[in-house]
Amino acid sequence: MKRVEFKLTMPGSQPSWNGKWSGEGRNYAITRTLSDKAAEALFAGKARPSWGHRWNDGWFASIEARVVPKGERLAKSEGFCGYEWMVANILDHGDTYERKQEMTAP
Repeated sequence: MKRVEFKLTMPGSQPSWNGKWSGEGRNYAITRTLSDKAAEALFAGKARPSWGHRWNDGWFASIEARVVPKGERLAKSEGFCGYEWMVANILDHGDTYERKQEMTAP
């Protein structure tokens, strides 16, 4: 089993009034415990894989993952700003975007 930390940043915040995200500089992180097989598939040989999510209004979110070494104490998180669904989609679909179900003929 591997403990995986996901960190959220908003590097694409140009649509805001000052070009910055109000949460900039804060620690938005969540952890998930994955089987070794699931972690291997998620990381696909990368030390710190990342995913992006773009909205139509110009905002862009970035999520980076890393395996937490045994015994490491994580910094206090300020939550995930309601974007936990992105991590769920990454784990379920390999991307932040939820896959649309294909229609099949009966």
